[in-house]
Amino acid sequence: MPTGTPIIMKNKYILFNRAEHITHCITDYFEWIQGEHHTESLPFKPTAKSPPEIREQKVWDRQPQPPTLSGLALHLGFESLQAFEAYEKNGRFAAILKRARLQIEAEYEKMLHQQPATGAIFALKSLGWLYKPTGDAPVSDITIKIEILETGPAPAAREQEVTL
Repeated sequence: MPTGTPIIMKNKYILFNRAEHITHCITDYFEWIQGEHHTESLPFKPTAKSPPEIREQKVWDRQPQPPTLSGLALHLGFESLQAFEAYEKNGRFAAILKRARLQIEAEYEKMLHQQPATGAIFALKSLGWLYKPTGDAPVSDITIKIEILETGPAPAAREQEVTL
């Protein structure tokens, strides 16, 4: 995985020389996870009605990957996610890392519109998202009223009452 330009270690935090440096490394990560491909002329599967033909098709050299905080931290040269988060809180370019985190959250949020969305929900919860019900009442104060309506004939009490 490419890591960009060298980084400097000081006081347990990874410090970048310039804002442009860390921004370039973050951009490099988001471009890297897009994967790499080339096109080739390959036979296309014919159907019963069409003859075989050669078509330009995308061939992946490196598959795309979803964005992750751990992947970003590794790409930037951090030794752990905890070191990344510490720099995000107290580092010189914390605002840039917060924006990168937001970009990753935005990608997970887009995944909520796909099925199944359970992985995206789990990832967003681990990033601090919480379910907040709409309305004024907290979840514990919600009351559901159930009314049972009798429709149709009454159920048979014994097998002998059933007529076909």
